[in-house]
Amino acid sequence: MNLADEYKKMGISDNVIALADKVEVSLKNRFEEIDKQAERNQLRVLKAMQEAGLQEAHFAPTTGYGYNDLGRDALEKIYAALFKTEDALVRQQITCGTHALNIALSANLRPGDELLSPVGKPYDTMDEIIGIRQSVGSLAEYGVTYKQVDFLPDESIDYEGIRAAINKNTKLATIQRSRGYATRHTLSVKEIESIIDVIKSVKPDIICMVDNCYGELVDDKEPTEVGADLCVGSLIKNLGGGIAPIGGYIVGKKEYVNACSYRLTSPGLGKEVGATLGITSTLIQGLFYAPSVIASALKGAIFAAALYEEQGYEVFPSSKETRHDIIQAVNMKTPEGLCAFCRGIQAAAPVDSFVTPEPWAMPGYDSDVIMAAGTFISGASIELSADGPLKPPYTAFFQGGLNYPHAKFGIMMSLQKVLEDKNN
Repeated sequence: MNLADEYKKMGISDNVIALADKVEVSLKNRFEEIDKQAERNQLRVLKAMQEAGLQEAHFAPTTGYGYNDLGRDALEKIYAALFKTEDALVRQQITCGTHALNIALSANLRPGDELLSPVGKPYDTMDEIIGIRQSVGSLAEYGVTYKQVDFLPDESIDYEGIRAAINKNTKLATIQRSRGYATRHTLSVKEIESIIDVIKSVKPDIICMVDNCYGELVDDKEPTEVGADLCVGSLIKNLGGGIAPIGGYIVGKKEYVNACSYRLTSPGLGKEVGATLGITSTLIQGLFYAPSVIASALKGAIFAAALYEEQGYEVFPSSKETRHDIIQAVNMKTPEGLCAFCRGIQAAAPVDSFVTPEPWAMPGYDSDVIMAAGTFISGASIELSADGPLKPPYTAFFQGGLNYPHAKFGIMMSLQKVLEDKNN
């Protein structure tokens, strides 16, 4: 039985199969570039593990306070080596990327300080952390003010606006690398470097923090190699390799990472506590898998862009653009189209494929959100997943795929459901 017959058995029609075949042939050179990037990144990860002197004894679990946890220390040495930083905080006690960002901001800002976003409004879940939307415990409640500089109409960075926004109270600049629920472009490491250079030229002591979620190991360098003082991310995204069950990381200058450790645990305790409960080997192995998993996710994203471009949809970025994260946005134009897209992703999942995703009022968002994620790790967006807010322009944000064949099938199934919805 040939491959087309197998896809038909999984519910994919002849026309979607033919379109996918056509698109895949056109992407051969792009996929080869991604494979080379994955090879370079695999060597970077391997080198970091060897430099940290990783050994089997580091996989031993600790309980209780977690004092003198050699494996935890080794894990953080690996991350510091990979990001070329002075220090790292990599813990399963960090529940998600939003939590990691809150820790980094709360640890390094004090009443009277001002937080600057030089790349427009951050992701929706940051609203309540900052105080854009009122929330208990926000930075605004503690007397931290906020200012943002939007992109120019042509989506270029407003360097003059950034210079003008900096004042004597500006303490920290948060730079979101990925697009979030926006159609603006994802920032390249080179663009992040240019933003940091401008900020530091005006006020050198401003802490420049990068929300690195979805962008790790996509470019040849990480933001900490071009001037970022802190870099923050989630382990159930890129660097967990699809097997990290929880966790987040904060890497950067020792002074600022130390402050984060005291915010995570307690003043006087910092990095000295935090039992690993036997998952150190999983976090390290996940990082080892990450380059290949990220490559699969990138191939899936480019395939999605090309497939939907063929159908006349507006996609961000296009299938021909250089990638700087794993997220692919597709403007579905209608709420029905967005919901159909997500139903297709869910139907292609190995877990809960029979479930129909429905929009709901998720905590941290200002509108109903629909999410499709039949994942082995709950909410892991390095696995095949899609989501989007139920508001114009009804954009689907697709990401992940632990292997390319699954990412490919998920996108084919999403288009299948969209076409069926149109024909009904």
